[in-house]
Amino acid sequence: MRSLIAALLASTALPACADTIAATSRITAVTVYPDGAKLTREVTFSAPSAGAHELLVTDLPYDSDPGAIRLAPSEGLQVGAFALRADRLPPREDPLTEDQRAAKTAIEAAQGATDQAQLALEAITAKVEAAEAQARFLSSFTGALPDGATPDTIKSMAVMIGTETLAARQAALAAKAELSPARKAVTEAQDALAKAQAAYDSLPSVDMDYTALSVAVNAAEAGEETVTITQYVGNASWQPVYDLNLTREGGDKLVLDRAVLVTQYTGEDWDGVALTLSSSRPAEQAAPSQLWPELRSIGPEETEEDRARKVMGAGDVLYEAAPATVAAPAPTVTAGMGYEGDTVVYHYPEAVTVATGAENLRLALDNLDFAPVVKAVAVPRLDKTAFVMASFTNASAEPLLPGQAMLFREGVLVGQTWLDVIAPGVEIDVGFGAIETLTVKREMPKRAGGETGVFTSANQQSESAVITVENTGTESWPVRILDQVPYSEQDDLEIEVTASPEPSETDVEGQRGILAWEFDLAAGGKQTITLEQVLTWPEGMVLR
Repeated sequence: MRSLIAALLASTALPACADTIAATSRITAVTVYPDGAKLTREVTFSAPSAGAHELLVTDLPYDSDPGAIRLAPSEGLQVGAFALRADRLPPREDPLTEDQRAAKTAIEAAQGATDQAQLALEAITAKVEAAEAQARFLSSFTGALPDGATPDTIKSMAVMIGTETLAARQAALAAKAELSPARKAVTEAQDALAKAQAAYDSLPSVDMDYTALSVAVNAAEAGEETVTITQYVGNASWQPVYDLNLTREGGDKLVLDRAVLVTQYTGEDWDGVALTLSSSRPAEQAAPSQLWPELRSIGPEETEEDRARKVMGAGDVLYEAAPATVAAPAPTVTAGMGYEGDTVVYHYPEAVTVATGAENLRLALDNLDFAPVVKAVAVPRLDKTAFVMASFTNASAEPLLPGQAMLFREGVLVGQTWLDVIAPGVEIDVGFGAIETLTVKREMPKRAGGETGVFTSANQQSESAVITVENTGTESWPVRILDQVPYSEQDDLEIEVTASPEPSETDVEGQRGILAWEFDLAAGGKQTITLEQVLTWPEGMVLR
């Protein structure tokens, strides 16, 4: 990658500079898009004299795109040509931060303590092994008696062997008593070393593969100068997450708590940056798609003989093929980088740190209050209980962006859902779980003679159903019941539907045959709905 960048930029000549000023940058602000991010870096350096210099910024990520870099100098400084240098880079004195240097010192101290504890353990182990070896040697002694041995000499030798064996075994036992504390000391030192290493690994790092940005600058006078680098990168994203809290006590109320998850895999940590979240999508399509002319033609109707000839193969084709239509070129997808436009932007009020590849940083935004319309909605044909449904309108001036939502009812988690984008003024329905105390039942009573609720003759079918809704709880509910009846688009198929009570709404949301009943059901109350339908068609026809 570096060699490729170097080759591409070899032809980008920089003006001759009086000297080279090496400097590093600091990321001060980040704007994160749903896919990608804009990094703002500040480079502060000291110009030794007025005139031309080469500024060499030595800490840009190795995969930086020169086409996505913009420069802004401080007052009195001019910038000219710039290029990325991927090789022949100057060494950096110390790529570690102050916190990293302190953590590395702690690692070195912990490593030294671990080595000392290990050496102490090995010394004790050596004492044990030496004493045990001496005891084994003495106990296995089978040497011949010396010439002229007397009983006293033999007795002295036996006493000596016994005394020395006892001393060796006692020394081994004493050394073994030291093993347990020594092993514990090694374990504690290793734990301390692991914690020190983990503390180091958790710190924001500047030690990474890098490329250098070479910039021709011209200073009006000697002194401190600043160049601001704006850079667009991929491998970063954010997405909203929501908590929807529905309460009914004291009046129906819906509170939407908003937060965001920020993730980045850019290769460098964002340490203490000003964070902005933008709904702009610079990595996606920025222009409408292109339509291409569609050429259609007609020809003689294909016969069985024609189709047979096609099967025979290209060598046996006896007819002249119709001119082929040239495929239209694929539409070009264009994308713009860095546009802001009329998009929703969130400025986080505090500096944040986002480590690369290490976490999904969750940041709280704010909350919105809505006045929902809450109903208990049931579909008795498919379900045995009613469900809480809250309808609310986005009365804010901004769209609610798509994201995962956790659903709470009276403070209790009841489920989760995905919210699509909700534009200002748009109404949405969200379900908040089942109401166990509101049961529904749909029965098809038997007719005289034992037939079930569906009766079919040669050209007529009739069906009857009884829907029962019962509230066994202590809270009254506005209830909405949904059911369906067939519909016909043929004059010869007649459908007659009778319901008691009459439905409050027919063809719900434009869906033909969907019926709805709405009523209030008090605690301990019960409501019954009867529904009948008769389908009639001419003889000789079959119902499908």
